[in-house]
Amino acid sequence: MKPDREECPPPPIRCHTSSHVRVSRVSREGRHMTGRYRELYERSLEDPEGFWSEAAEGIHWYRRWDRVLDDSRAPVYRWFAGGQLNTCYNALDRHIEQGRGGQLALIYDSPVTETLQSFTYSELREHVARFAGALARQGVVKGDRVIIYMPMVPEAVVAMLACARIGAIHSVVFGGFAPRELAARIDDAKPKVIVSASCGIEVSRVIPYKPLLDEAIHLSAHQPSKCIILQRPQVEATLVPGRDLEWRQSLEGAPPADCVPVEATDPLYILYTSGTTGQPKGIVRDNGGHAVALRWSMKHIYGVEPGEVYWAASDVGWVVGHSYIVYGPLLNGNTTVLYEGKPVGTPDAGAFWRVISQHGVSVMFTAPTAFRAIKRDDPNGELLGKYDLSKFRTLFLAGERCDPDTLRWAETKLRRPVIDHWWQTETGWAIVANPMGVEHLPVKVGSPTVAMPGYDVRVLDEEGREVGPDKIGAVVVKLPLPPGCLPTLWNAEERYVSAYLSAYKGYYLTGDAGYKDSEGYVYIMSRIDDIINVAGHRLSTGAMEEVLASHPDVAECAVLGAADSLKGEVPVGFIVLKAGVTRPHEDIVKEVVQLVRDKIGPVAAFKTATVVQRLPKTRSGKILRGTMKKIADGTEYKTPATIDDAATLDEVAAALRKVGYAQKKG
Repeated sequence: MKPDREECPPPPIRCHTSSHVRVSRVSREGRHMTGRYRELYERSLEDPEGFWSEAAEGIHWYRRWDRVLDDSRAPVYRWFAGGQLNTCYNALDRHIEQGRGGQLALIYDSPVTETLQSFTYSELREHVARFAGALARQGVVKGDRVIIYMPMVPEAVVAMLACARIGAIHSVVFGGFAPRELAARIDDAKPKVIVSASCGIEVSRVIPYKPLLDEAIHLSAHQPSKCIILQRPQVEATLVPGRDLEWRQSLEGAPPADCVPVEATDPLYILYTSGTTGQPKGIVRDNGGHAVALRWSMKHIYGVEPGEVYWAASDVGWVVGHSYIVYGPLLNGNTTVLYEGKPVGTPDAGAFWRVISQHGVSVMFTAPTAFRAIKRDDPNGELLGKYDLSKFRTLFLAGERCDPDTLRWAETKLRRPVIDHWWQTETGWAIVANPMGVEHLPVKVGSPTVAMPGYDVRVLDEEGREVGPDKIGAVVVKLPLPPGCLPTLWNAEERYVSAYLSAYKGYYLTGDAGYKDSEGYVYIMSRIDDIINVAGHRLSTGAMEEVLASHPDVAECAVLGAADSLKGEVPVGFIVLKAGVTRPHEDIVKEVVQLVRDKIGPVAAFKTATVVQRLPKTRSGKILRGTMKKIADGTEYKTPATIDDAATLDEVAAALRKVGYAQKKG
């Protein structure tokens, strides 16, 4: 039975320094929890080795582990030390040997090329084994790195799994990344081979990749021995003789490769995130903990069974694509959807409903920004009526904080559970969620619900003391992190410790600010850097964004703290209006300013907002608040490599100048 929804208004957003609250974790966070979830969560903290050992039984091991948790080098921990497995075997061969080779493993749906293609588990293994053989023929062996710089095409998935099959370490770089950023990743990972494509397609725009790749290699100190290029019909790339091979050419005469056993603690992949120093951070994901955690999450968090169709509408260049387009669904025996399109514009705001209906999707996972775009273009959800969503069960949202208005809109239109959950590139799977495969806990709008098994989530003040309910602080996780989370950074263990494990001894620093209520529900309000100081009051920009998003004319919004000579910082709001809204902008601005005053109070000092056509975002949909703040303050900034459209920064600057900001400092 579906639990009742609970409305939970934002708490007072001023941060208080409190005395150290020493309350039993189980008694404080477990009071509302009954049944299976509470049992699993408590056991995962009290007996982590027993809990994860049991979860690991669902994975095929060539050699069982010596130790479930190796804490000999704490605070650097390793899971399943001594164990040997192969991730590709567990994602493909295991299911075939269990008699499911004829089941669909991958559906490729590309509205931008009008292509639909599907692969059974047996067919996908054949493609993967052949390309693994092609890589091996180019000298790639266990432990070598392979950079994959590709669009959303089946060959990208094949390349990832082929690396895993022979024990090579893949590093997927989002297709179309700028040459200098790609070069930094080449120099750090030092790949033996780079796999790329002639182009990517963004709605109606074709982006040639090969010139970007050639420039990146020219800028790199490290030179790959070979590049394998998939020629797409939209653009034919010019190949460099002696270095470049066309995809089909690389396969000619290559024998299929068998799976190579690797250590559980060996890296499966490196995924780079932007570093504050300008040097990208190479998040390492190991083979053993990753396979165990992702398979566990598919059943227990997302509630999907083998054979069902699961769709993560993301990109393989991001962590969501790694975890929940490729590895998670295939480790669990699902059919996964690879979608080369957008939520709107390919061809309209009904694109997602068409995919769900056509392929019988049971569970979907996407970013809140996708639903804000759909809501903006089709605010009444009229396009939903064109499609049969009878097999669709649950929508999961993550990637950026989900404002309550978007969650309510999606739930109202879909008439199905809409589950916000929170995790990071570093963790690889959910820290906080509503475990639909265990127990559908009551939803509180604005909260991604509760900590998942293995994550001992705390909220600390600046002195490292745990704060009481409804007090904002730094959200941290008590060590050790569960399996699947980053064990280190690529060739940078000292940086790993200093960046994540040093701020509070014994804890992993998430970098997010938030609070927990009296029932243990977690609320992520903003990045720690987005807690602004207004005349001595520490305020959450996320709470203000919730208020702005509740206005009926607002499709999406952002709030940042702009420098102020009197108060230190003051909040400035940006609002994007829903399609069809024709009211005067000044009236809407006055209304949202009053809303913040009414719901949060004069202490917020929220007096300035401006209407923009769109917000600057990364290709994964995250709003570039840090860059927007630099524009507002008139300080120099570098256009982020991950930006979707650099022109949005000029649009924001123009809007800010109209309200007295973005003045260049002399």
